[in-house]
Amino acid sequence: MRLFILAKTNAKENRVKRINESHFSVLVKESPIDGKANAAIIKALAKFLDIAPSRFTLRSGAAAKRKVFDCE
Repeated sequence: MRLFILAKTNAKENRVKRINESHFSVLVKESPIDGKANAAIIKALAKFLDIAPSRFTLRSGAAAKRKVFDCE
């Protein structure tokens, strides 16, 4: 399954909002330094979708607000 994410970092709280079946808006507290925000996004998505974090793979957008993840 391919997931399209609009990421917002340095938020007051971690939150995931489903826009449609494959598009999500994810707010995380972490700053985008050394991949901390990407790890927090994976953790938030995993909790929201009730899927293990190890099943997510970042396909594109490592340094962008718009990211694409594959989920096995």
